[in-house]
Amino acid sequence: MSELENELKYKTLLNTTRRHFLGQCSTGLGAIWLASQSSKAKAGTVLRDADASKAIPKAKRVIFLHMIGAPSQLELFDFKPDLKKLDGKNCPQSFLEGKRFAFIQGTPQMLGHRFPFKQYGKSGAWVSDRLPHFSKHVDDVCFIKSMQTDQFNHGPAQLMVHTGQPRLGYPSIGSWVTYGLGAENENLPGFVVLLSGGRQPRVGKALWSGGFLPSVYQGVQCRSTGDPVLNISNPKGVTKDRRREMLDALGKLNRESYEKFGDPETLTRVAQYELAFRMQDEVPDAMDIKQESKETLEMYGAQPGKQSFANNCLLARRLVEKGVRFVQLFDWGWDTHGSNKGESLNHGFITKCKSVDRPMSALIADLKQRGMLDDTLVVWSGEFGRTPMRENRGGKEMAFYGRDHNPSAYTMWMAGGGVKAGMTYGASDEVGYNAVENPVHLRDFHATLLHLLGIDHHKFSVPFQGLDQKLTGVKEANVIRDILV
Repeated sequence: MSELENELKYKTLLNTTRRHFLGQCSTGLGAIWLASQSSKAKAGTVLRDADASKAIPKAKRVIFLHMIGAPSQLELFDFKPDLKKLDGKNCPQSFLEGKRFAFIQGTPQMLGHRFPFKQYGKSGAWVSDRLPHFSKHVDDVCFIKSMQTDQFNHGPAQLMVHTGQPRLGYPSIGSWVTYGLGAENENLPGFVVLLSGGRQPRVGKALWSGGFLPSVYQGVQCRSTGDPVLNISNPKGVTKDRRREMLDALGKLNRESYEKFGDPETLTRVAQYELAFRMQDEVPDAMDIKQESKETLEMYGAQPGKQSFANNCLLARRLVEKGVRFVQLFDWGWDTHGSNKGESLNHGFITKCKSVDRPMSALIADLKQRGMLDDTLVVWSGEFGRTPMRENRGGKEMAFYGRDHNPSAYTMWMAGGGVKAGMTYGASDEVGYNAVENPVHLRDFHATLLHLLGIDHHKFSVPFQGLDQKLTGVKEANVIRDILV
């Protein structure tokens, strides 16, 4: 027998013996381990390394509002008086040299603000007239006007926001958070996703994927029309008791499979089946906004039975109130380059602003009046910003006022959850093109979000493909301490 054959035989014997020891021997270590893990898996929780958290958590839960398509900060929050003076003039070559753009070619013209701005609140925050409801709540908000990302195309930039990487296959923020902290309510998912705007984001479910984490931590997409979760109802003729009997039998088979083969995804499957069973009772009630008062529905602009950002904002409040750890809202339709002659940006931008203004303002006010804003972190963002120069596809003068993609400076706002209210952090240059004061990379935002939840981003990692993988990646990331209470 060759040396290689001897080695293969030895490894086969070793694996067989190990499997027998863990799953079959009288000490029952495999069964003991499975029993100790099953209760954690049911709730979707894990035990973190004791050193993974040193900060005292200020936030218990997160609601993340992502405006898919990247709204222009220069039409909403980042007022630049000098930009108006440059409107219609050729863009300086220094703005173009060494830069990559999605559409700009040749020498574009500068583009001033398309809407008037005013200062609001005691903080004197600048907001355009597109957000009249939100302008009343600026003293509850922290604006970060120096956000930066590495990506200038929508798909990779969206992945960068939600996974920390521009490539597929990495866990989303919500997955990392629920992996680290678990769910507060074992009858509901720890991570829920709500969509509005008529379609999914460009890269789809990768934005709420569990990546290389156990799949029990991926986001659960819920709907505001029809069944809140697909197949949440039992098929005709199947009772709850019959479903329980079936899951008990299936669970027994899966546990036997795990003890024999040791595949951790088998435990995940058991946990998901059990969670789905519990969700059949809890989810329909949590997602029923008809239980809300007429005044609350009007405050949000919500209409039961319809798919809308307003309904989703109200659902987000109901879900975090019932113990969901991370609620992710995606509102599609913000890729408003412009299309109609003589119109400011385009009709889509005006319509989108109107659709989100009241609901996101109501969400802040509702959480505050219920005493939940202090420990609920609300985040609003796109995936990058917009240029101060006019888009000119193909180098030609266009009949619309579109702005190109700009990863070098954009605005994010945060409220509650341990973040200072009524302040602005960082600044872009005189035309809103580059972050020049306290630049904040997305990695810094991720580190700060984890810190607010009591997690040290340096030590919160999972070994995968030879690296200790982290949400903040391998490059330097810093908690933005100046914005913390």
